Amino acid sequence: MRSLLHSQQVDDISQNELYQRGSLDCKDGPKYDVEHRENIDALCDDTTEQKKATLKEDGDVAQRLFASQNHEPIDSAEEARVVRKIDFMILPYLAVCYAFFYIDKTTLSYAAIFGIREDLKIHGQQYSWLSSIFYFGFLAWALPTNFLMQRFPIGKYLGANIFMWGALLMCQAAATNFTTLAVLRALSGAAEACSDPAFMIITSMWYSRRQQPIRMGLWYTANGFGIALGGLLGYGIGHIKAGLPSWKFEFLIIGALCSIWGIVMMIVLPDSPVTAKGLDEREKRIAVERLRDNQTGIENKHLKWYQVREAFTDYKTYLFFVLGFFGNVPNGGISNFGTIIIKGFGFSTLVTTLMQVPYGILIAISILVCVFLNDKFAANGRQTRCYFILLFLLPNISGSFGLAFLNADNKAGRLMCYYLTGPYNAAFVMVLSLTTANVAGHSKKVVTNAVLFLGYCAGNIAGPFFYKTSQSPRYQLGIWSMIVSHLAEVCIILLLRMLLSRENNRRDRIQSALPGGLEGRDLNATAFADLTDRENENFRYIY
Repeated sequence: MRSLLHSQQVDDISQNELYQRGSLDCKDGPKYDVEHRENIDALCDDTTEQKKATLKEDGDVAQRLFASQNHEPIDSAEEARVVRKIDFMILPYLAVCYAFFYIDKTTLSYAAIFGIREDLKIHGQQYSWLSSIFYFGFLAWALPTNFLMQRFPIGKYLGANIFMWGALLMCQAAATNFTTLAVLRALSGAAEACSDPAFMIITSMWYSRRQQPIRMGLWYTANGFGIALGGLLGYGIGHIKAGLPSWKFEFLIIGALCSIWGIVMMIVLPDSPVTAKGLDEREKRIAVERLRDNQTGIENKHLKWYQVREAFTDYKTYLFFVLGFFGNVPNGGISNFGTIIIKGFGFSTLVTTLMQVPYGILIAISILVCVFLNDKFAANGRQTRCYFILLFLLPNISGSFGLAFLNADNKAGRLMCYYLTGPYNAAFVMVLSLTTANVAGHSKKVVTNAVLFLGYCAGNIAGPFFYKTSQSPRYQLGIWSMIVSHLAEVCIILLLRMLLSRENNRRDRIQSALPGGLEGRDLNATAFADLTDRENENFRYIY
């Protein structure tokens, strides 16, 4: 029933990993190249109790809900009801949290126009360093926090980090000089390092690959509303007349709100579909059953080093890193210098805060239009995600060229071009959805997400340094950094699409030649085995 080639024994102590290349020939299924014994045993001999136990220990946590790996039919109306229930359990909390993330990122920008630079005697490139040092903290803690996130309940871990991040934001109001503020911002970056990767993991464990872009779009849309809300909060805070400067109130009020929300997240956000208190046993099984076709599983609490090594030898990991970098060089500049650019158009300080409101609304609308249009085309079986990334990069490229070449006295035109730089957020949502849809094996997902956000950090660190104080408020070098970054992104997306399409075609050719062809594949056997996308020949990439 089973033939293993090139077998090699390893000690069971090392997490039962078997580092070998084998060929698995199951009676009614295709051959798979696999890298560890537990999954081979589980796929080929479900009747052996010892192998069932091994699979449950080493496979996905979703297996706790099923006595076997057989497909369990579910009614479509019942599934729709469970999905609606999951939406209410997950999306509002992630959306509010993401709004706070972006409000936090712009607090320094508002503090700048409220006088923090003068009060703390920040001069030259020190403001750029304050913008970037947040991401140095993020960068330093990105990998450790992702490994911790795999080990601990994800809802509790995320909530605790949000609480700490809010507390550190409040502490920034007590800063008396550049050094103190820089240290606090680095620590804040470390606290936020788990945020986006956690959101991606949560989305992938609750939603099908087709549903993921819309759900990501819904919580990422809060980014735009966060900008708009940040503008309104900034306007209101600017009117506070009390014993403290307005920039201190900015840190205290936003930080307190974030810490409160962190406590809420720890209490109400479920850790996984398998343990969610808001679902009964039948609903849990439906929530998991509907994700079989993902072939990416729910989660696995054991760190598997062979998957970590595979992540670092996979070209996708490095392409996602580069996409994270080039996608966020513009963000690093705009999020910290956007209010200064707008103020340079001739607006007062308080009016400048209000001018961010339409910018945020435009971002929210762009994201929603992008993800819903993509879903409409995906319903017909089309591979459109990369094309929508390119489509929603076009306004940003146009707006950046406008800021670079329009005359300084054309304030209305330059303001419109500034607003056109917003839809890059929709493109980045689709990049995130490419990552969650195209990486399998929980340890590999954790590493790939971390590497993507290492690129995100590097881009946000580099971005502000293109905005030279001597070029304020036009920032010609900063605007050109946006243009070059977006054009590089276009090239990388086209390359990624070509490579993923080629790999799908290769797998189709191999499995078509096997007995039963593509229709005879046993998708149930590999759905929750915690195989990587390279191990699992049933896996197909989305692009």
